[in-house]
Amino acid sequence: MKKNNKFAELGLSKELCEGLKKRNHTEPTPIQRAAIPNLLLGRDFLGLAQTGTGKTGAFILPILNLLANLPNYVKKNKPRALVLVPTRELAIQIGDEITAYKSRLKIRHAVIFGGVNQSNQVSALCRGIDIIVATPGRLLDLRAQGHVRLSEVQFFVLDEADRMLDMGFIIDINKIIKALPKKRQSLLFSATMPKQISALAIDLLCNPVKEEIKPQFQAISKVDQSLYYTSNLKKRGLLLKILLKLKLKKVIIFAKMKHRTNRLAEYLCKNGIKADSINGNKSQSARQRALKRFRIGEVVVLVATDIASRGIDIDNVTHVINYDMPNDPESYIHRIGRTARAGASGTVISLCVESEIGMFRSIQKLVDAPIRIVEKAQNGISRHNEYKKKKKPATIQNSTERKSKCSRR
Repeated sequence: MKKNNKFAELGLSKELCEGLKKRNHTEPTPIQRAAIPNLLLGRDFLGLAQTGTGKTGAFILPILNLLANLPNYVKKNKPRALVLVPTRELAIQIGDEITAYKSRLKIRHAVIFGGVNQSNQVSALCRGIDIIVATPGRLLDLRAQGHVRLSEVQFFVLDEADRMLDMGFIIDINKIIKALPKKRQSLLFSATMPKQISALAIDLLCNPVKEEIKPQFQAISKVDQSLYYTSNLKKRGLLLKILLKLKLKKVIIFAKMKHRTNRLAEYLCKNGIKADSINGNKSQSARQRALKRFRIGEVVVLVATDIASRGIDIDNVTHVINYDMPNDPESYIHRIGRTARAGASGTVISLCVESEIGMFRSIQKLVDAPIRIVEKAQNGISRHNEYKKKKKPATIQNSTERKSKCSRR
């Protein structure tokens, strides 16, 4: 079957195609080729795709197209499309994408998240809205107050579903799903497919089209990966030595604990490196300010918890440093996905203490690419050996559509 290679051939309207062309988006990504035609036909969709694959366009473009063909009306507090996401940053990013895509369409949208005063969000809902992009907690708060009703949602997107579960949102997600009408089109996107996501997909989706995209594993070939064995006492000094040897442009450093991101940023600033931090304890305005400073180059190092490992699209990140190893191998893939984007190359450096060796071995089994093991030396950086995995990691195979109960249709 010949693949579509232009957005117009996928069935999108002239207005959307013209808007895409102005943004220099002329070729759909693989997830967009798979999703857009099926979503325009009203099919439910299960997409296994990571950040950076173009999945936002894969669901927003067909939803905008479908809404534009419906009668032009909006109702107070009653959206027709709901996009549910795990973090404020991802909600804002998707909202920005909608703004860009809908420039030629009379469609209203609002972004709803916690950590800020709700008055502007309530005002937007009262004026009438077509699309809501929301985090679970604030959405449920506004629903409980009567500011939003989900009884007329026709299109429901659950984005970053595995991240939702990691953050403990499963109860909130189930509450929201129960409030939706049974007759709707549902889409679920997830980077990984653990048992809980598989069960959620069976309950949520009706005979979905399933597509798996694995660009990160392909992009890893362009990522130079290395690891330093160190100790907790020497780790911070080793980080500084590494940074001083690099030609710094844009570096993201990942740490596990919120307070550690702040302390590392302060430490780097005191040693002449322009750095800022982002974590869940910071206010929304402070987080957005830090991201903006990093994007425009006012700071060259952003120290972050895993809140920044998904959903934040920052161009031209040259280095990712794992100050702390992640809690699971999949998170390593998401972290290093912040670099080597759009065909560029990138560098990933991990600092590993004795208690994290087991996690590193699990990462080695997952990553189909060489990782240089740097030997310990008194002066910090030394020669290295190269590790190459011997066994290819297990991958999720594309499967035919699964049958599920479709009582709502």
